[in-house]
Amino acid sequence: MRQTELFTKTRREAPKDEISKNAILLTRAGFIHKEMAGVYSFLPLGLGVIKNIKKIIAEEMEKLGSQEIIMSTLQNKEIWEKTDRWSDEKVDVWFKSTFKNGSEVGFGWSHEEPIMEMMKSHISSYQDLPVKVHQFQNKLRNEVRAKSGIMRCREFIMKDMYYFALTEEDNLTFYNMVIEVYLNVFRRVGLGHVTFVTSASGGVFTDEFSHEFQTICESGEDNIYVHKDGKLALNEEIFNDKTLEKLKVEKSDFEMKKAAEVGNIFNFGTKKSEQLGLSASNSNGEKKPVFLSSYGIGVTRLMGTVVEVLSDEKGIVWPKEIAPFQVHLLVLSDKVRSFADEIYQTFISHRIEVLYDDRDLRAGEKFADADLIGIPTRVVVGDKALKSKKLEIKDRATGKTREMTIENLIKELKG
Repeated sequence: MRQTELFTKTRREAPKDEISKNAILLTRAGFIHKEMAGVYSFLPLGLGVIKNIKKIIAEEMEKLGSQEIIMSTLQNKEIWEKTDRWSDEKVDVWFKSTFKNGSEVGFGWSHEEPIMEMMKSHISSYQDLPVKVHQFQNKLRNEVRAKSGIMRCREFIMKDMYYFALTEEDNLTFYNMVIEVYLNVFRRVGLGHVTFVTSASGGVFTDEFSHEFQTICESGEDNIYVHKDGKLALNEEIFNDKTLEKLKVEKSDFEMKKAAEVGNIFNFGTKKSEQLGLSASNSNGEKKPVFLSSYGIGVTRLMGTVVEVLSDEKGIVWPKEIAPFQVHLLVLSDKVRSFADEIYQTFISHRIEVLYDDRDLRAGEKFADADLIGIPTRVVVGDKALKSKKLEIKDRATGKTREMTIENLIKELKG
């Protein structure tokens, strides 16, 4: 894409009503637009990042054999009443409204209950199991105090997956598989080195349990305790003498870190099936409640966390797998514009995703915008490139520069 055709503009000043790093940088760089507190629109550059994060997650879900669906945001009051999660006293994040016929409707903050109701039409026997489905869905949560930019919003994009099994053994086997797959997602988006799986309330020592995926982040809202071996981490709520004794570790070997929750997984057992009447007959014809586990990753929250963790004093630093473009091409003068145009067309012909800064601006402004936007590879076409036919290549993450021909660069980018 030519930058002259990109309608968004960069901003030198930070928005006055933003305090979080991710919101400031993403707004200044033209990735997001704030609609109101806790509500953001995603502009072309931001949407490019979201698409790449979703692509990574979708690939990992496909490895698990999950099928993608999309459910309605509108929620049936009666279903949630069956599990006692409709009242605001029990769930305080509902957005609710009323149809013209007078009946109440909720806006989806979660989809466990509706997916259970849906599966009653498709699961009746052990031969129908297991079932694995996932969706990418806009969730709506009436947060009392939306904060931290796109890391805690009233509307956000989430990937949620649901697994239905006949036996507890099958359910737990899949649950453990997802832990490894989730860790791979976080590695691929550039956060593997600072993301830990931690036990959440109840921990692994009770029948029903959950795990959280926590990324070390100064702006995070949670505290976790990380063991000196760099492998074990515990949530603050279960960091006690009883847990430490069970794990046979010393309290002094842990260090408290601020962290942001980027994913979570829950084992519901048969509780929801019993509440909502989802059962399947086993091989002996006996009706059994179905086991359920659910798995969530906050897509937009993950995007914000990447910015919080990996950005520097100059701007955003996108990992290669989720950057909106592979290359940021800068032309520095009209003298080399024709040559730069050729380079741009060469990238396109090789299907290299490139943002071409063809604007009539000073070099310093272009360099500052490139640093702010954070595309991994910067390609500079200056006057000396006409003679040498070599391009100046700068790595956004390391700051290292080198010279290279377009042919060799394309080989490198295509791996």
